[in-house]
Order: sequence, then C-alpha cells, then structure tokens
Amino acid sequence: MELVTNAPSGAADQTVIGVGRNQAPPKSLPATATFILSEAGRKASLLAGGDGKALQTLTLNVPAGRLHLVSVDRQGVARLRLRPRFELDGEQRVVRVDSSPAFDAPPNPEELLRLAARNHELEQAFHAARTAATLTRQEAQREVRQRVAQAFLADQGQRAVAHPPPTQRYCVIEAEGRRIVFDVSVDPVLAKPVAIEATRRFRTDQRAKREQNLQDRAKQLALHEEKKRFVADWIAKHGTPDQQARQAAGVLPMAEAIEAIAEQVFAPASGHPRYVRDGAARLQELLRASPDHANVVVAPSEVVAETTVQKTATSHEWATVEKLRRLFPAGAVTLMVQQLRWRSAPESAKWQEVFVAVGLAVGPIALRREFRV
Repeated sequence: MELVTNAPSGAADQTVIGVGRNQAPPKSLPATATFILSEAGRKASLLAGGDGKALQTLTLNVPAGRLHLVSVDRQGVARLRLRPRFELDGEQRVVRVDSSPAFDAPPNPEELLRLAARNHELEQAFHAARTAATLTRQEAQREVRQRVAQAFLADQGQRAVAHPPPTQRYCVIEAEGRRIVFDVSVDPVLAKPVAIEATRRFRTDQRAKREQNLQDRAKQLALHEEKKRFVADWIAKHGTPDQQARQAAGVLPMAEAIEAIAEQVFAPASGHPRYVRDGAARLQELLRASPDHANVVVAPSEVVAETTVQKTATSHEWATVEKLRRLFPAGAVTLMVQQLRWRSAPESAKWQEVFVAVGLAVGPIALRREFRV
C-alpha cells in the first residue's frame, strides 16, 4: 500500500489510500478437491506413501481464469466442483450422479481440473435439457388446458367438479382422465371465462335442483293428503268402532290403519304362513349349536342381511309362487332369498331362506306382504 497526499494551497489536507502499483492481484485461488479411491487406487496410494483412505481431499491452486470451476460456501471454503457429477448415459443423455468421482490411481491437479471443466460443460447441458423439457411439458399442459377449456365452453352439458364448488376465480374440471384446475390468479386469460361459465352452470343447476325438490315435496305432501283421505274413507266404511272413533278424533296412527287395510286385502292368503324377519334369533339359534358359541347373544344390529331376487326355483317354491299369483292376479309376486350373516364372525354362521313377496296397490297406498315357502 502507498500513501498519496495532495494538499493544494488554502485547502484542507486530503489523503487517498490506494493499492500500490507493485502489488499484483492474486492469480490463483486455493481450493479443495474431494474424490474417492477404488481398491486399486487405495493400494497405489499406500505404495506412493499416502494414507490409502477411500475418501481423499487434495488442495490445488485454481487459476483466476477458471474460477467458474470453484464453489465457495458461506464459511468461505473454496471447493472444486466435482460433486454432483454429470455424465452421459448409454443414450447420450446427461444424467446427474450425487457422489464424488472415483479413481483407480491418485489423480494429479491437472487431471482434477480437466474433470471439473468437463463436469461444468455437462452441467450446463444438463440444465439446458431440463429447461427445454420443462418448457415442452408446460406447452403440452397449456395445449391440454386450452383444448379442455374450449370443449367446456362449447358444450353446455359439461359441468365442473361440485366439490370444491366452482367460483368466479377457481374451478376444477375432470377431462381426459385427469382433474384440471383453472385458477384466475395463475392464468387469468384462460381461466377466467371457464371459471365464470362453470359458476354460472353450477348456480343454474342449484336453482333447478331446489325447484325440483320443492316440486317433489309438493307431490309428496299431496300424495300424503290423498292417502289420509283414502284411509279416512276406508276406516269409515270398514274400520272397527274403536278405529272409527280414534279416526274421528284424529289420533288413529296411519300405520295401524294401513295394516288394517292390508289384513283385508291379503285375507285370501290368511291360511298361508307369513315370513318373519327374525334374523337375529335364527342366527343365535344356529350359533348356539356350536360349543364355541353356546352362550352367544346376537343383537339385531349384528345381523348383516342381503335380500335379492331368487333366480332359480324348486318345484315346491314355484308351486307357492303360482298359488299366490292365483290369489292375487293384480299383484306383483316375486320369489326372493335372504342371506344372513353374523357381523362379528361372518364365516361362523350363515342362514339363507327363500320367501315370496307380494305387492299390491290399493288406491294411493302400496301394500307389501311376505310369505314363507
């Protein structure tokens, strides 16, 4: 360093501190290189007087013109860029390897610098390829989004996903086997018209659904009132004095009145035994026949029941069906089968029973009765 003083007459002294002309800036930077020695390399290291360790660290001077091959961390430690490594695979694509390079012999500084330079070139190619792939993928996604958006706007029958419900700023559309998000904050030009239209259709559907629910509710109320009038007329004509008195007072349960109507309608089959859904008792009886479940108690909530239409029929089952069809020619007579299982141990007890279901319409009331086979 040299001290230069310039003090003109009548002015304050000015002192300038600068770099001396004879002091040149450093022309190289010490950096550490970390690499791995194979077994052959470790033997060579021992023969050369080294420590023979697999992980080796070497300090070398990197010229100022090649500092792009050096990285410096926050602690000021300079390292030669050897990790991660970038190599060419069998298809001449650059791949990243997160490990230090390995050698069969201790490398010299020049070899390490050449390797770092090659690594730098491949790293640039690796990032360029990834950038190009990202741009290609984004462009493909953009084309898909545009295609889905155009199809959605052109087809009034399409709807956005209801959960989450669409808003004027966000919606999700299921198309081409995926869920595509249209978010105005991310892509306002493409997403805005789609989100607005999706919201409009969603709200239109909600209004239509509310109106349909109101209509269905009105129909149900009207049907209920019709049933009440029909029951009142039937009780007035066929009910017992007690039922007529309670009906007049408005306290006769609807279920009791309908059961009374069913008793009269199904009277022709009064001699045929009814099918009783007592699955809990049947399974409990079946289970207690086994010593492992001698004291088991099966609650109705523990019964798994599956009722389906019986696709085949024995001679006896078909005779029962034909008999009930002759008794109720206007009814729907169906052969059914019910399978019962115990929820706690489905494989330990199973029960299957065939029965016949008969459905009849009496005015506005639909009646059903089940008979044993």
